[in-house]
Amino acid sequence: MRAVRFHEFGERDALRIDRLPQPRPDAESVVIRIARASVSPLDDKVRTGVLPPSMHKPLPLVPGAGAVGRVADPGTSGHAPGARVLLCGWGYGTTRDGTWRELAAVPPSHLVPIPDGVSDDDAAGLVAGAGYLTAWLALTRTARMRPGQVVLAPGVYGAVAYAAAQVAPLLGASQVISTARGADRLAAVPPVGNLAVIDLEHETLSAGVARLTDGAGVDVVLDGLGGDLTGPALGTLRRGGVLVSIGYTAGTKAAIDVTDLIWKTARLEGFLFTAFTQQELADTYRTLLEHLAARTIKPAIDRIYPLEQAAEAQRRVIDDRPLGRVLLDPRI
Repeated sequence: MRAVRFHEFGERDALRIDRLPQPRPDAESVVIRIARASVSPLDDKVRTGVLPPSMHKPLPLVPGAGAVGRVADPGTSGHAPGARVLLCGWGYGTTRDGTWRELAAVPPSHLVPIPDGVSDDDAAGLVAGAGYLTAWLALTRTARMRPGQVVLAPGVYGAVAYAAAQVAPLLGASQVISTARGADRLAAVPPVGNLAVIDLEHETLSAGVARLTDGAGVDVVLDGLGGDLTGPALGTLRRGGVLVSIGYTAGTKAAIDVTDLIWKTARLEGFLFTAFTQQELADTYRTLLEHLAARTIKPAIDRIYPLEQAAEAQRRVIDDRPLGRVLLDPRI
């Protein structure tokens, strides 16, 4: 079978197509044929070698954290041959080989059935970048958001912020605020519920939130950017608010005003999937797939590439920063 791998850390030209033996199921695995594999900024970080050795397996490595496909060989798992499934589990593309390949042997507990009426593209958009999973768990479990609260998720072009714009209202948020830069990128954001987007080229985050909330601030911040935006985002919290740190696209170092914590009795929380069990991840995806089937959420898809264009797919994600998710189709 074909698989994208890199044998040493480096630029995108380190990616290559390898021919690997076809996987076989055993007592602890099911073989799936991958129809769509996700491409995310994490794949780029792993390939460039910026993660500590404990966070990735020895090279060579197959990238890719998420996928949807069909059961090719269920082994003794009880899964139906040909059943459409979503793959969810921690470590794909990091501590274990990922999804940029034609076939994969995976634990049965990592597969969630895809309901009829949900397309492969939409299911793959749901899992790509883990945006919907992150938004749902960060809001419900980490931030413990309550109905009527206001959520700030900066960077609407990111997987988490775009998902939060759809997920937070389902959980009762009265308003969702995000950010973008430039009129063109702002105009490309489709209408989503009660989402308001601040143009950071013309207004600061603090001023935009004050304008949109009549000076009251927000209750929850989902911070997937980090860097210079974390301090101002923390400053937008109202009393008793919480900032959940999810990512660091804009940098790993942040300066904060401690009075934004002390005077508002606010809190900072970190988010990582390893805080949740495999069952919790699968159950959350079942809930999200129900919403997808009911069309109460709708992932945005940007482009789909063949495996041979994996490097271009990564370039698209990192350099162009599209609104929709970027996917690979190993079947073409």
